[in-house]
Amino acid sequence: MEEIVSSPTTATTTRRKHDTSATSRMKKACLSFLVSLQEGLTYVKALFVGQQAAAAELEAEKMQVEAADGAENTKKRLDKPL
Repeated sequence: MEEIVSSPTTATTTRRKHDTSATSRMKKACLSFLVSLQEGLTYVKALFVGQQAAAAELEAEKMQVEAADGAENTKKRLDKPL
């Protein structure tokens, strides 16, 4: 006797493809969201680092101005007659 091998029906195959496709789309959407979130957090981090760098640069410039002012004041005092 011949053995009858049943193959999956078209409806079952289509449903599996649809489920796989839906799962694949969901994974893609989640990965896309995570990448966008990571990009946003990177921008926020860059903003804070940039602000810290700008503050440090301003502080360094302030110190340079204070040093120049101090040196100028010292020279003026030395130039005054006693």
